[in-house]
Amino acid sequence: MRRRNFIALLGSAAAAPALLWPLAARAQQPDRMRLIGVLMAYAESDSTAQSWLAAFRAALAKLGWTEGSNLRIELRWSGADADRIRTLAKELIDLRPDAIFGVTTPATAALARETRTIPVVFAGVSDPSGFVASLAHPGGNVTGFMSGNADPGLGGKWVELLKQIAPRTVRVALLFNPATAVLLQSFMPSIQAAASSFAVQVSAAPVHGKDEIEGVVAAQARDPGGGLIVMPDVFNDVNRELIIALAARYRVPTMYFNRFFSEPGGLISYGDVRSEQFRLAAGYIDRVLKGEKPADLPVQVPTRFELVINLKTAKALGLTVPDKLLATADEVIE
Repeated sequence: MRRRNFIALLGSAAAAPALLWPLAARAQQPDRMRLIGVLMAYAESDSTAQSWLAAFRAALAKLGWTEGSNLRIELRWSGADADRIRTLAKELIDLRPDAIFGVTTPATAALARETRTIPVVFAGVSDPSGFVASLAHPGGNVTGFMSGNADPGLGGKWVELLKQIAPRTVRVALLFNPATAVLLQSFMPSIQAAASSFAVQVSAAPVHGKDEIEGVVAAQARDPGGGLIVMPDVFNDVNRELIIALAARYRVPTMYFNRFFSEPGGLISYGDVRSEQFRLAAGYIDRVLKGEKPADLPVQVPTRFELVINLKTAKALGLTVPDKLLATADEVIE
């Protein structure tokens, strides 16, 4: 499927009546124990990922699925290790579960490669074009909830917000890992357009391991006016504490794509509300367990985005946040 055709379906899929389903599918769950697998491409020690998983479990419980009674969950944590993701995906498939919940694009892609029959519901996926026919009609065994980072226009928004909060920024590096980042090129037109309008020079800063991150941040600090945009990437997700610490140490204004960076000390973030995807994914798992097919459940795109500013970090960097920017923030961390 051509990428331009796939992206063109975003609007129509967003309007699909995802929450409607036949009354027959709402029947009481059978008494037999159902098995679902969960593949989390995060570290088990990640408290934010744990909170998302808790939201998923709570939503399942509200729908009548009680662990130990009529539901068993096989949970696997892979981190951002591509080899481990593939190994654990196969391990879960071998258990022959009734459905699998995959989190992030690499995890879902690994699951989709392993099975064409077991239902897979995903969350946190930026580009599902490799494993669904279309957003409105997935057509196979995979469906779910896209991250807001699928919108290529977000790149320009990140440049604009970084320039607003740190107006002296004239150079911006885009931090990402080529092995795990997705959709980087789709962001470039909007990033370059915004960079041109704000007289900002943009450069790609690929890293292949956590030991390379400091070099990128340090390079932006060598001369005045350096800034950083942390691109959507599960590698950046799992290394966010290190990235935040390095940005603070080198005093580099940094823009992030989700609030789970700004909450623990990142300067500013703009992105979708990830916890909502986990609650909604539980609804799709429920529908699959009751007999509906992923092929008939449209892929959903986020409709809610949030801007979070860490005022404490801004003050530490010597930045005065404009009142207009503060007024538009969904949350300001003091």
